[in-house]
Amino acid sequence: MKYVKLKEVFKVIKGKKVEQVDEADENTVRLIQIDDLRNDDNIKYCERKEEYIYAARSDVIIAWDGANAGTVGYGLEGAIGSTLAILRTNSNDIFTPYLGRFLQSKSKYLRDTCTGATIPHISKKILEEIKIPIPSYDKQVEISKILDKSQELIDKRKAQIEALDQLAQSLFLEMFGDPATNPKKWSMGFIKDLALKTQYGTSKKANESAGKYPILRMNNITYEGHWDFTDLKYVDLDDKEIGKYLVHKGELLFNRTNSKELVGKTAVYRFEKPMAFAGYLVKLIPNEKANAEFISAYLNSKYGKSILFSMAKNIVGMANINAEELKSIKIYIPPKQLQDRFAETVQKIESQRELFKKGLVELEKNFNSLMQRAFKGELFND
Repeated sequence: MKYVKLKEVFKVIKGKKVEQVDEADENTVRLIQIDDLRNDDNIKYCERKEEYIYAARSDVIIAWDGANAGTVGYGLEGAIGSTLAILRTNSNDIFTPYLGRFLQSKSKYLRDTCTGATIPHISKKILEEIKIPIPSYDKQVEISKILDKSQELIDKRKAQIEALDQLAQSLFLEMFGDPATNPKKWSMGFIKDLALKTQYGTSKKANESAGKYPILRMNNITYEGHWDFTDLKYVDLDDKEIGKYLVHKGELLFNRTNSKELVGKTAVYRFEKPMAFAGYLVKLIPNEKANAEFISAYLNSKYGKSILFSMAKNIVGMANINAEELKSIKIYIPPKQLQDRFAETVQKIESQRELFKKGLVELEKNFNSLMQRAFKGELFND
């Protein structure tokens, strides 16, 4: 299999600043932005102007600037803004989806080699020096089809996980009603009426690998109210600290300090083995009137998110909702028996979700392995 440097067959063309318009008409064209390289659902438009740079379906598009630099897409047609660039070739030997998949496998490398102290930028020189494996055109098409099938399985699994999230939200609204209107006329109170105790986490410095207890930090709670354990650190706690700074199954953690959009992330700890939790989190232990799953679902509902957003106070670039403010949030109080029924179903949904997540990890590993083998020439004899 032959290899060519990208600059030998592709021209890099940077985009220009483009003004978006609200509505499409006969004088507008599609505006392609970074989000469109990952999600093609929200189409935007701009006026058709001669000075703009336009991507064709045969071009590969790459995010050039910012945190998403190195993100790659293809098969899109429209004007590109200044944060994007297109790779264009006149060669008939290159199948665009093949090159797109190859560059997706290089996204991390391109991000890691970015220039710019504050805003990262793709290094044009490094991009142009990348060596592209070029099998026959027919093999490029075959490889692309295999990788597309693998990607479809990943997308379907992600859709299943999203459907389970929506199921849990729908179940909450069906059992308890919209918190904004309280159609079931539950008695009203405050979160403090449902809390046995609240506790701030430890301020001890965490270690990358040494320490008896994994420590949960604000990045371990997702916006939707799930757990992400991909980046855990560790701490040691003495006997006095164990009672204060460990979270146990059935207790709730609340992210009290973050950006205004993320402050108030909330999740129920559902695991048998306790973990430590950091100072940017608040532990809430429910009392005999409440189930933590109910409180968490309330705070993670659309209504709950809007309340938290309106409460968050900005302090030196960060937003904060302290434990007393958390306890002051108004909440309807359904019967504990009903909350427990809700929690049982949520836990079944969460168990299924965890299985799907493990399956997703395996599918993504398989996809990455296929990409590596494909671009080393190990899938087919050429």
